[in-house]
Amino acid sequence: MNVLLTGGAGYIGSHAALSLLDKGHKVHIIDDLSTGHEDLIPQKAKFTNCNISDENTVSDIIKSNKFDLLMHFAGYIQVEESVRQPEKYFENNTNNAIKLFNICKKNNLDKIVFSSTAAAYGEVSQNKLIDEDTNLNPQSPYAESKIKTEKFLYENQDDFKFIILRYFNVAGADKKMRSGQVSKKSTHLIKILSEVIIGKKDHIEIFGKDYDTPDGTAIRDYIHVSDLADIHVEVSKYLLENLESNLFNCGYGKGFSVLDVVNAANKIYQNKIIYKFSNRRDGDVEKLIAETSKILQHIDWQPKHNDLGEIIDSSVRWEKKINESNI
Repeated sequence: MNVLLTGGAGYIGSHAALSLLDKGHKVHIIDDLSTGHEDLIPQKAKFTNCNISDENTVSDIIKSNKFDLLMHFAGYIQVEESVRQPEKYFENNTNNAIKLFNICKKNNLDKIVFSSTAAAYGEVSQNKLIDEDTNLNPQSPYAESKIKTEKFLYENQDDFKFIILRYFNVAGADKKMRSGQVSKKSTHLIKILSEVIIGKKDHIEIFGKDYDTPDGTAIRDYIHVSDLADIHVEVSKYLLENLESNLFNCGYGKGFSVLDVVNAANKIYQNKIIYKFSNRRDGDVEKLIAETSKILQHIDWQPKHNDLGEIIDSSVRWEKKINESNI
């Protein structure tokens, strides 16, 4: 495959690029480095520094290459920020994505793998795993911005064949430490835990202890980023072989509370983590656990890193690396 990949200087996009390259595929990355890091771009990938809405540059890239499909990762992802700055999220995650898709259509690139989010589901029944038919109930502009982009694809099915992937909580880092999460202001639990473990922060803040869960803290389904990257490769094959649009959840189907994750890390790292409780964050929901049977039925994929300890350990090792190298 020859893949045009946006957001390849970001966390998940760089891992997907690595997975593609490791399996012998070609990758051309577009990223404007507004939130990404050039250090994360794989050396074997071609790279163009531009915004996804830059019609002339993107058109030239497509015309100069015979791409099989577009993998679209570029976007803003911070839920809390989206509540404060909704226009920023709708402009980038929705409007710019639609501009990109239309540029692709003009240049006969009509197959798309789109990076979406389980935040689209919002609050669901306490005991229910979330399948792809679950009603959407977004609790933040971030989630709404992704749903609007999904909607565009569904409304233009005559023009595009696409796979939408709704990610649950992505964590961990590449086994070879070629990529991992880098952010100026960390918002993801395991990333913050890793910063506490290496001494970059002195404690972790747990947002909310009054959820209707066994220990009062929010529950999430954590998927290792390398497993998620492999999913992208397999759904791309599926899309090219079947020419059939589809939507899949990406998770493991198992939930851990915030305290479960903190306690697991403390077992590994000799109780290094001090935590304090504070109020719930805007846009956060109580429980998100994936029903995963659909994706397992459609693609040739099984998780290789489905272990909370491995996810935490890889994240901590990555945090040590970037702390020492100032990425």
